[in-house]
Amino acid sequence: MSVNVRQVVGPEDAAKRDTQGLRKDFLIEGLFSKGQINLTYSHLDRMIVGGIVPAEQDLVIDQVKETGTSQFLERREAAILNIGGKGTIIVGDVDYPLGFQDALYVGMGQGTLSFRSHDPANPAEFYLLSAPAHRACPTVPITLDMAKKVRAGSTEEANARTINQYVHPDVCESCQLLVGLTIFEPGSVWNTMPAHVHDRRMEVYLYFGMEEATRVFHFMGEPHETRHLVLKNHDAVLSPGWSIHSGAGTGRYSFIWAMAGDNMSFTDMDKVPMESLR
Repeated sequence: MSVNVRQVVGPEDAAKRDTQGLRKDFLIEGLFSKGQINLTYSHLDRMIVGGIVPAEQDLVIDQVKETGTSQFLERREAAILNIGGKGTIIVGDVDYPLGFQDALYVGMGQGTLSFRSHDPANPAEFYLLSAPAHRACPTVPITLDMAKKVRAGSTEEANARTINQYVHPDVCESCQLLVGLTIFEPGSVWNTMPAHVHDRRMEVYLYFGMEEATRVFHFMGEPHETRHLVLKNHDAVLSPGWSIHSGAGTGRYSFIWAMAGDNMSFTDMDKVPMESLR
């Protein structure tokens, strides 16, 4: 298991950075490696972002030194989505099978997490998101059909999409995590534009379902001082509360979004008029 730690970057610092400087602290690459657990510990609301790809053997998360606790979930909750082949997550001594785009919410204090692929030749790709928690909530498996559907955008604006809310008060009780999956209609490539910010919560995006040559131009920065990062399949990007988070792809893609912070109101956002963007 590898753990990479990211410190907080403020808007003044980000505005002065070149492309490589932005990529170093905001972009998360190489999450999904066969037979490995790769975690990134961000000091943005102490969100942990991880990729777990079990092959012939199970992979286990029990203790992560960076959390300073005897067990990973001792003071944390987690949401895990499978974006690969069929697999199983074992929480304590309970098995939870997960197919493609199935998810599992795991409450605080639930013990060791074990990850298994049903076919090592077509391994599961588990995407993990974890935030600190102050109370225990029930562990719940969530399918795409169970997710709350929010239709957004239009074909005329090239942003027709369905926001599938997995870990959300209307679907699954959690302490502070909000997690969902956005899927686009054919021909639509823009996400979250017009843009917004929400200084009460950080966010992280994972882009996936892309062809090898497809790229997403992810826009970030303060509304009057925007920047962009060019992302490939399975890249994730951290978004501080002061930053916009929007993108456009050269082809088909989906993305998983997750938030943690002061509240759990999905609609709590400060919208940015198009004429204010610079």
